[in-house]
Amino acid sequence: MSKATRTDTRPPAPHDADSHDLIRVLGARENNLKDVSIEIPKRRLTVFTGVSGSGKSSLVFNTIAAESQRLINETYSSFVQGFMPTLARPEVDVLEGLTTAIIVDQQRMGADPRSTVGTATDANAMLRILFSRLGKPHIGPPSAYAFNVPSVTASGAITVERGAKKAVKATFNRTGGMCVRCEGRGAVSDIDLTQLYDDSKSLDDGAIAIPGYGSDGWNMRLYKESGFVDPGKPIRKYTKKELHDFLHHEPVRMKIAGINMTYEGLIPRIQKSMLSKDKEAMQPHIRAFVDRAVTFTPCPECDGTRLSEGARSSKIKRISIADACAMQISDLADWVRGLDEPSVAPLLSALQQTLDSFVEIGLGYLALDRPAGTLSGGEAQRVKMIRHLGSSLTDVTYVFDEPTAGLHPHDIQRMNDLLLRLRDKGNTVLVVEHKPETIVIADHVVDLGPGAGTGGGSVCFEGTVEELRTGGTVTGRHFDDRASVKESLRKPTGTLEIRGASANNLRDVDVDIPLGMLVVVTGVAGSGKSSLVHGSIPAGEGVVSVDQAPIRGSRRSNPATYTGLLDPIRKAFAKANDVKPALFSANSEGACPTCNGAGVIYTDLAMMAGVATTCEDCEGKRFDASVLEYHLGGRDISEVLAMSVDEAEEFFGAGEAHTPAAQRILGRLADVGLGYLTLGQPLTTLSGGERQRLKLATHLGDKGGVYVLDEPTTGLHLADVEQLLGLLDRIVDSGKSVIVVEHHQAVMAHADWIIDLGPGAGHDGGRLVFEGTPADLVAARSTLTGEHLAAYVGT
Repeated sequence: MSKATRTDTRPPAPHDADSHDLIRVLGARENNLKDVSIEIPKRRLTVFTGVSGSGKSSLVFNTIAAESQRLINETYSSFVQGFMPTLARPEVDVLEGLTTAIIVDQQRMGADPRSTVGTATDANAMLRILFSRLGKPHIGPPSAYAFNVPSVTASGAITVERGAKKAVKATFNRTGGMCVRCEGRGAVSDIDLTQLYDDSKSLDDGAIAIPGYGSDGWNMRLYKESGFVDPGKPIRKYTKKELHDFLHHEPVRMKIAGINMTYEGLIPRIQKSMLSKDKEAMQPHIRAFVDRAVTFTPCPECDGTRLSEGARSSKIKRISIADACAMQISDLADWVRGLDEPSVAPLLSALQQTLDSFVEIGLGYLALDRPAGTLSGGEAQRVKMIRHLGSSLTDVTYVFDEPTAGLHPHDIQRMNDLLLRLRDKGNTVLVVEHKPETIVIADHVVDLGPGAGTGGGSVCFEGTVEELRTGGTVTGRHFDDRASVKESLRKPTGTLEIRGASANNLRDVDVDIPLGMLVVVTGVAGSGKSSLVHGSIPAGEGVVSVDQAPIRGSRRSNPATYTGLLDPIRKAFAKANDVKPALFSANSEGACPTCNGAGVIYTDLAMMAGVATTCEDCEGKRFDASVLEYHLGGRDISEVLAMSVDEAEEFFGAGEAHTPAAQRILGRLADVGLGYLTLGQPLTTLSGGERQRLKLATHLGDKGGVYVLDEPTTGLHLADVEQLLGLLDRIVDSGKSVIVVEHHQAVMAHADWIIDLGPGAGHDGGRLVFEGTPADLVAARSTLTGEHLAAYVGT
C-alpha cells in the first residue's frame, strides 16, 4: 500500500531519546539532607518549598546545580580548568538526567566601583557601538566611550630584518573614555584632617585621634622618635616641611628604640592599614572612624559621569552617552525607539530588546550608570535574568533562588510570567520559593522538612499544588493562611520627623514616623522605600539598622564567632580547667597543627580541581588533641560547637556549665528562629534569610531605641513569619520602635501604622501616597498596596 493511501493511524513508536524526561536524584546527603531520593520532571516548572533551613538550597543548589556545573567544567582542558572555581563532587549516590544548569541566584553583584547595571548586561557595550557610529563629533571607536578604558599613547622603535637591519619608528594610540581625575570611578575620596589629629595639641599631648595610636603604643612612638617632627610642638606650629614629613613622607627604613621600622607619612600609612580594607570586615570602632574621616564626593572634572570630556562632547540628538546612561531605563527605551538609522538597524533592535526586558521585568526605574554593588539581592537576580530572557538556548535547567525577594505583590505576577516563558521555551525551571503566589504556578511541588536543620532534610511531599493543599505538611497547612488586619493598635509615644527627603528618587517627602509602634514602609519595587528609611534615618545614636548586606566571613567564621558567643564559652572552659582562654580558639593556640584549625586540608592539584579532605589528626574537630582533654559539664569544646543553639541554651542554663553571658546570646538566636543552627556551622553555608536573622540576633542586645529592618521575611517560610511577627511585637512591647521595609502582606496587616510610597517606580514614585492604619488602607483601596492587601485579607 502506498504511503498516501495508508489508513492505519498508529502513532510512531516513541524514540529512545524522548524517554529521558526526569532528573533522578538518589541518596543525596549534602549538608542536612537525609539520604534524599527524588524524581524531578524535565521541561516543567518545579517549586521547592519548606521551612527556612529545611534543606531546599542543599538539594537544588549544592547537589543538582553543583554537579551539573562540575561535569561541564570537566569538559574543558586542564589549562582552562586551572582558572575556574574548583567544585567538589556533592554527597550523592546517583544523579541522572542532568542538563546544563544556569544558576540565577541572589548573590550581590561585584562591588567594584566601575561595575554598573550597564556593564553587567550588554546594554553599555551596545550603546558604545551606537555612539561610535552615530555620535557627532566622531571621537573614535567604541572604547572612546568606555569609562573603564584609559587613553594610552606610546612610541618606540621596532627592528625589521630585510637584508640589512633597520629600525622603524612606531607610535601606538588608544582612545579611551575614562576620566583621568577619578579613573572611571565617578567619585574622589577626601580625607578630613581634623578627624586625624587635633592641631592644637602636640604628639606628646596625644594629638593623633586615630584608633590604635595611643600615647604609649608603637604607632605613636614611630612618629615621636622619628626625628622628622618635634613631639613637644603643637601641630599647627609645624613648618611646611615638618607638616609634609608628618603627613606625606614616602616610606623610609630607620631604627626606632633599637628596632628596624618603616617610617612613612600618616596619610599613606592609614590608607594602607585601614582605607584599603573592606569596611564590613573592620571592627566597629575602626569602621566608625573611617566613616567620619573619609568623604566621597562626585568627581569635579566629570561631574560623576566617569567619562572624559571627549566622550561627553559626542552626542546623538543632543544626548551624550553620559546623559543616556543617567536616564531611567524606561525613558532610555523610548529614546532608542525614536532613533531611525538603517545603517545600525540590527544594533538598535538588539538594544531595544534588552532595554524593554528591563522594563518588562520591573527594573525600568534603574539607570544604566547605577553601581551594581548598590542593587539589592532581588534586583541583582533580576538583572542576571535579563541575560537569559533573549537566549537561544533551550533544554537547559534554570535554577532560581527566591525570585520574588524584594518584589511587591503587584510585581510578582510579572515575575511568574517570565518563569513560565522560560519553561515554555523547553527549559527545566527549578525555583526555591516560599510565596504562595509563585508556588501556585508550579507544575510540580517538592516540600522539604518537616523541620529545620537536623529536624529537616527529608522530602515530606511531592505532587501538584492541589495535592499540596490537602497533603497535611507544614506548607500545605499554612498555604491558604491569611492574616487579618489587627484590631487593637498601639498608641505612639512620639514621632520621628522627616522633612524634605530627596535622596535618589524621593520628591521632597515630609512624613512623621510614629515611635513606640510597629511601622511598615511599603510600595512597589523602586518606589523609594530604602531611600527614605536608610537615607533619612541614619544608623547611629539610638538607631540599629539591620540590612540585607551579606555577612563577610571566611569559612572559619561561624555563628559562635560572629555573635561574640565564643568569648564567654572560652572563658568558662578556661576557668573550669585553670588554663588560658586562647587554647579554646581554633584560630589561635588551640588549633590542630595539621589543618591549622580549619578541620579540613585543602590540596591544590595545580591544573586539576582542588580537593578538601577531612583532617585525619583532629577528625574535623579543628582542635589539638590536648585541648580536647579539657571538659566543661562533661563536654569538650568541639562537642559544644557541634551543639545546636537550642541544645546549647539548655547546656549553659544550669549545672557546672551555667554561663549567663552565653545563655543571653543563645536566647537571642532562639528568639529569631535560629534554634536549629549548630554553633560551629560555617557562615558560608547560611542562606540569605538566616544571615539577616543572625545580624538581628546580634543587634538585639544593642541599646538602640529604634530598630530599622530591611525585608526581614526574606527566606522565611509562611510558618516562620508568625514567629518573626511575635519577635517584632516583643521588641515593640519592650519600649522600642520598629520600622520595617516590607512587602509581605502578613506583616502589613500586623502593623500599627503603614507608610506607602509610590505610585510607581523610579521617577514615577518617590511620593507619599498613603499613611495611616492598615484598616484605613484596606478601606480606601486608593493605592496598589491597598488593593493587594484588601484582596489578601479577604475584604
